Amino acid sequence: MSGTEWIVDAQGCSADALRNLVCLRKLFASIVEDLGLRTIGDTHWHQFPGTGGITGLCLLSESHLTCHTFPEFGSLCINLFCCVPRRRWDFETKLSEFFQASSVRVTEIERDYSMVGGVSDVLAGAGKNR
Repeated sequence: MSGTEWIVDAQGCSADALRNLVCLRKLFASIVEDLGLRTIGDTHWHQFPGTGGITGLCLLSESHLTCHTFPEFGSLCINLFCCVPRRRWDFETKLSEFFQASSVRVTEIERDYSMVGGVSDVLAGAGKNR
């Protein structure tokens, strides 16, 4: 069994959109709905004072969705980890629509939960060190 983690860096974003909590809430809602994810409780948001950015954390039964915005640099960073297989969300198109991103880089990491030799080998070896 394996899951997938997406690390997303969007550049050239609208500074106003990156400071807009309503826009970020819509982004998270779209990701959750489009991928059929299940939230655990409310998303936590922190908006930094003045013209600062926003940090968001949404716990999912599948793991988590986070974001950090940097309006002063036109940058948005997203991390989505799903511990069960999910299709890839169209980050490039959606972040261009939501934030006018001119560049979106997505790193996809496959998380394999299996261990070489299996759990029984690990447990058997644990008793030998006592």
